[in-house]
Amino acid sequence: MEGYTWVYLILTCRMTINRRDILIGVSPLIVGAALTTDSNPADAKTKTMSVFDLSSVGIKPNTKQPQTKALQQAIDQASKLGQRLILPGGSYLTGPLTLRSGLHFEGVGGQTKLVFAGGAGLILGKNISDVTLAHLNFDGRSKGFSNDQVEGLISLEHVNNLTLENCHVTDSLLNGVVLHQSSGRVCACSITKCAVTGVFSLDAKGLEISHNQLADCGNNGILVWTSQKQFDGTIIAHNRIERIKANAGGTGQNGNGINIFRAGSVSATNNTISDCTFSAIRNNGGDNVQILNNSCTKLGEVALYSEFSFEGAIISNNLVDDAHVGISITNFNEGGRLATATGNLIRNIKKRKGVSGIGIAVEADTMVTGNVIETVDGAGIGIGWDKYLRHVTANNNLVRNCDIGIGISTHNEAGFALIATNMITGSKRGAIRAMDKDKPLGKDLSKNSTEAFLNLAVYGNVSL
Repeated sequence: MEGYTWVYLILTCRMTINRRDILIGVSPLIVGAALTTDSNPADAKTKTMSVFDLSSVGIKPNTKQPQTKALQQAIDQASKLGQRLILPGGSYLTGPLTLRSGLHFEGVGGQTKLVFAGGAGLILGKNISDVTLAHLNFDGRSKGFSNDQVEGLISLEHVNNLTLENCHVTDSLLNGVVLHQSSGRVCACSITKCAVTGVFSLDAKGLEISHNQLADCGNNGILVWTSQKQFDGTIIAHNRIERIKANAGGTGQNGNGINIFRAGSVSATNNTISDCTFSAIRNNGGDNVQILNNSCTKLGEVALYSEFSFEGAIISNNLVDDAHVGISITNFNEGGRLATATGNLIRNIKKRKGVSGIGIAVEADTMVTGNVIETVDGAGIGIGWDKYLRHVTANNNLVRNCDIGIGISTHNEAGFALIATNMITGSKRGAIRAMDKDKPLGKDLSKNSTEAFLNLAVYGNVSL
């Protein structure tokens, strides 16, 4: 409070202070005020915690004998005493370890490894709070789990205020990290070679998944799901995700860098995602989802997908290079509606299995504005499909070197579309075309009348 008192005195002083006075004389006082306040109380608390005496439980690194009993004793006692459990560098063979409330468990970065010896799972916990795991390596060795209810190498349920940071999770026969109804953050971790998913969250209570590196997972990189359609609010940011397969097959539930299912108000921002069998980011049924500022390359299907019964999606300022479809905002037949696709850069959208790609595909209550789309085997922008079209605008987009610039469904039950002030160049089969599904009808509407199609308004476009 002393620092804040200084600031108060400065602000209430009656003397005249000019800009130079502020820069030279007042700033040090303000800086001093900042220094007297703790920027991270949690870190300060950790530094004042005493360290648990490992000799009291007889933990031995680099032995062939499991250390499960000794490690569990250390976890139990350190939590009870409010002490930091610091494990020295080395390899520790262990079976399942159960976390306790208040545990602060850390290793030596890159040197402390917990190696799974088999059992119900490596790290377990339920109905606990204020847990930190840091600078630890968790190696699953592709060993099976003896408990069918355990889904991951680290499997936690009803954990409040979890911190999992600067850890390495690898070689899990199932998922890497599983969190049910938990809050906290998974930050700056490396999660690799998981047979199913890197991080799986169900019904989060306030979760951040950020600055992680995920690679070589069998089905998905990050899953954020809810058991029913509801608010979730998870933040997924600044992750690097690559080489995600779809070993379990399916038509899109696997093979994604990030998969959001029914979870509302989730944001996926500033992620770098590449080489996924299906999508970089797929939102299935989540309302008010934001997909912003992501870099997405080498995708086997739709790069950025908002599908089925969602209401509200913002897909903005993303870069997509090399996919079958750049952005798809669809399934109006299932209730999918209400979105914006703005400021995206989409290029190199290629034909797959004989089906032409689309740069941006939309259906209902959506604005497509200010995007740059280049080199698409099919339509640069596809508006509606068959009768599924309602209230779509496409304006101020730059569409280059596509088979068709903008294609709009003109089914007799299709709703209205407004196409205005776009620049379309190098289109092989016309700049703006009426469509019957994937078949163009009539003449290029950028140069001819639209009177034959009562659901279209086309004006002010430039076609070269």
